[in-house]
Amino acid sequence: MAKNPYSELTPYIKQLSEKCENCSMVPSEFYEKYDVKRGLRDLNGKGVLAGLTNISEIRSHKIVDGKSVPIEGELYYRGINVKDIVKGFFNEKRFGFESVSYLLMFGNLPNKEEFDQFKKQLGFFRNLPRNFVKDVILKAPPSDMMNMLARCVLTMYSYDDNPDDTSVANVVRQCMSLMATFPMFAVYGYQAYSYDGGNSSLFIHPPQAELSTAENILYLLRHDKNFTDLEARVLDIALVLHAEHGGGNNSTFTTHVVSSSGTDTYSAIASALCSLKGPKHGGANVKVTKMFNNIKENVKDWKDEDEVKAYLSKLLNKKAFDKSGLIYGMGHAVYSLSDPRADIFKSFVQKLSEEKGRDEEFGLYSLVEKLAPQVIAEKRKIYKGVSCNVDFYSGFVYSMLDLPQELYTPLFATARIAGWSAHRLEELVNGGKIIRPAYESICPRREYIPFDKR
Repeated sequence: MAKNPYSELTPYIKQLSEKCENCSMVPSEFYEKYDVKRGLRDLNGKGVLAGLTNISEIRSHKIVDGKSVPIEGELYYRGINVKDIVKGFFNEKRFGFESVSYLLMFGNLPNKEEFDQFKKQLGFFRNLPRNFVKDVILKAPPSDMMNMLARCVLTMYSYDDNPDDTSVANVVRQCMSLMATFPMFAVYGYQAYSYDGGNSSLFIHPPQAELSTAENILYLLRHDKNFTDLEARVLDIALVLHAEHGGGNNSTFTTHVVSSSGTDTYSAIASALCSLKGPKHGGANVKVTKMFNNIKENVKDWKDEDEVKAYLSKLLNKKAFDKSGLIYGMGHAVYSLSDPRADIFKSFVQKLSEEKGRDEEFGLYSLVEKLAPQVIAEKRKIYKGVSCNVDFYSGFVYSMLDLPQELYTPLFATARIAGWSAHRLEELVNGGKIIRPAYESICPRREYIPFDKR
C-alpha cells in the first residue's frame, strides 16, 4: 500500500513546527499582567461568569459571613435535586433518562400522557434514513467512535429537508431526532469498526421502539440481545447523571458559542462532540479504567492501605502508569468536597459489582477513593478540596457491562445530547448576539520588510 503523503512528518514539517511553537508561546507573566484567567477560571476554580441559564445548577460553595465556604456538591436539573430525581424513578421502577431529557428540554417532568407521547416520538425517530447504515456507517469506519458520531451527525444534514431553519419548533424536531439516533450511531459505528478490523462478526440489530435508551444500547450491542434488568437500570442512571452539567463545561459552552453564530443544529452538535472527544473532557473515564488496570497489576494486596497509598504516591510523583503525575478520576473543576453524581452512582455500582462477582474490585475503587485525597493533599498545594468525580466509577460500570472502551465517551455523548439540546434552544431563544470574548495582543509592532531583503 502506498504511503499517505499527508500523514508523514517530513523534516520540513518538523522545521515548521518549531517555528510555530516559538511564535505561539505566550509568557506566563503576561497572564498576571493583564489579569487573564486561564481556562476562564481563577485559582480557586471559580469560573468567569459568561452567561445565565435556567437549565441546571451546580452548587459547591455557600456564602457564610461574606466568605465562600465549601459544601457537599449538589446538582439540580431545572431546580430539582438530581438525587431526588434518581431516587424517584428508581423507587417507581421506571427508567429515567427519557423523563430527564424531557425535563431538560421542556422545563418540567412529564406526566404519563406527556411521557408516552415523547417516548413514542423518540421511537419513531430511532429509524435511521434509508441506506444510512450502508452508505455512511459501514464505509471506512474510523478507529475513534467520536469521529464516527460527528460524521453521522453532519451527514444527517443532507437527509433533512429543512436543515438550516433555526426556529424553535424545527430545532426541537432536529434535537429529538439526534437524541433518538445517537445510540445507533455509536453502536453501529463500533460494530463496523470491530468487523473492519477482523475482530468480530458483523451484526446490526434494529432498535426497539418500546425499549428505553439504556435498554436499546444493550440490545443493539450484544449479539444475543440479552441483558439483565439491573444492567439496564445502572446504565440508565449513568445516562441520567451525564445528561447535563451546567452551561460552563467545555462541550456545552461550545454549543452556546457555535449556536450564537446562527448555524444549523447539526453543525452545533458536531462541534460539541468534537469538544467532548478531548481527554480533558469526555475521555477521562477511559483513563481511569486504564489506571486501575495498572494498579491491579502492580499492587499485590488490594486491601493493604499502606501498599495502595504507596502506589498512589508513585502515580502522583510521575513514577508509575503514564507518568503524568495525575490520579485520574480525582478532582473536579467545580466540586471540592464531593461530586453528587459519584455519590449517587456509588451505591448502584456496588450492587452491580455483587451481581457480576467483582466486589473485590469495587473494594479497591473505594479504597483509592478514600486514600487519594490524602496523598494529593500531602504532595500538592491545592486551593480547594479534592474528591472523586463521576468518571471515577463510570468506567468500572461500563467494564462490568462488557462495553468496549471505544464506546465509553460516545455513551457520555449519548447522554449529554439532552443537555446540549436544551442549551442550544436556550441560546436561540435568548441570544441575538454572537459570543465573542476579547483577546489582548502582546505582539510588538514591527516594520514590513520587502521580499528581497528578508
